[in-house]
Amino acid sequence: MRLLSLLDFMFLLVEKRKQPMHVGGLFLFEVPADADEDFVLTLVQQMQSSKTPPTFPFNQVLHNLTYWAKDEEFDVEHHFHHIALPKPARVRELLSYISKEHSRLLDRARPLWECHIIEGIEPESEGRPKRFGLYFKIHHSLVDGIAAMRLVQKSLSQSPNETLTLPLWALMMRHRYEIETILPDKDRSALTIFKDQLKTAKPVLKEVTQTLNQSKDSSFVRTTQAPASILNQSISSSRRFIADSYELERFRNVASNLGVSLNDVVLTVCSGALRNYLLAIDQLPEDPLIAWVPYSMRKDESASGNQFAFILCNLGTHLENPLSRLKLVNSSMNDGKTRFGRMTQPEVINYSLLAYSWELINVLTSAYPKKQAFNLIISNVPGSKKKLYWNGAELRALYPASILFNGQAMNITLASYLDKIEFGIIACSKTLPKTQNILKLLESELTNLENICHERKLGIRE
Repeated sequence: MRLLSLLDFMFLLVEKRKQPMHVGGLFLFEVPADADEDFVLTLVQQMQSSKTPPTFPFNQVLHNLTYWAKDEEFDVEHHFHHIALPKPARVRELLSYISKEHSRLLDRARPLWECHIIEGIEPESEGRPKRFGLYFKIHHSLVDGIAAMRLVQKSLSQSPNETLTLPLWALMMRHRYEIETILPDKDRSALTIFKDQLKTAKPVLKEVTQTLNQSKDSSFVRTTQAPASILNQSISSSRRFIADSYELERFRNVASNLGVSLNDVVLTVCSGALRNYLLAIDQLPEDPLIAWVPYSMRKDESASGNQFAFILCNLGTHLENPLSRLKLVNSSMNDGKTRFGRMTQPEVINYSLLAYSWELINVLTSAYPKKQAFNLIISNVPGSKKKLYWNGAELRALYPASILFNGQAMNITLASYLDKIEFGIIACSKTLPKTQNILKLLESELTNLENICHERKLGIRE
């Protein structure tokens, strides 16, 4: 038995039919060149017929919104699905399938995850091997983005020659000698948790007092600062998932040239794309959009639970100049990092709950969907720097799919893999029009920053 943390409990509490709280990912593999026609079917049958029970966290079932317990009635047919799209399915058809599946709630009477194997996807380019997809979704109360990425890495192999005979949800058997790096901390009693929380009261109140006294000219972003926008309306249960890959080195070069972090460049590229998207549909607010950016506090190598807080970031979408927006993003993020750097992990979580309390009430009640503490979530999750394989099938791309709250109709999540940054964007399809255009706008904004860097090298721009 493992007690739910406060953050885990919140993800379960706010879940509704039009607001499912699971995260997911689309993983695209290429079939090995020497594989037979039944390669994918063999993988499917291997998982369907496996007698190995699921391991942590895939064997955890929810009890009374209070604690996790081991599931003793695992039914593989409920969790595992084999899908064949009409051949040759384009990426458009694949993303349409993911959009529909990502909008469906998970069954709380069972472990909160599903695995989908998808066949019939056209090759990446002419002459390339056939592809198949893996779509995996798991409830955010079980894992955060970094934990989910670690589960993926531990499920796959770094060798094209290794044969994995266990299903993906039994990875603990494969890593039984690394059990301490996968499991969460040992269970703590409710009394211990209460005492730890009580210790945070004084430092948290001190930080909240300091933020209340921040001047309006500072980089601090207030929870009342986000403007009303088309991004902030009541959402439906329908989802639109779009995805694309961009060269990681392009972002690194811009960051190095302009003396900022890679994440600052990512946020600025998103800012420019959002600005131009909203301009095109005549919906750009006069005040800058505010992003809620997850800030990881995970200090261990575990692959479970939620260990993060949020920084409110001013995206500077009211500014036309990309460098001006980058400077504002950088200042805003540095302010949040400095504040959280003064606090322990429990203090950061409790500070966030207190500072964003009215937003939490708003999410719970949906009382004011157009008035939010932030306009959207933009999350950057580190991925594997080494190639990953599944029985010789090379993982070519992975696209994260995250959550929407009522009043936030778009979420941008990205994950690094090898030399790429993989963008996965979720939006409410009935609220936001033409969201597919954002992918081209991301490319355009990155190119603008690259051109600025080139001009600086030539000495024609400061």
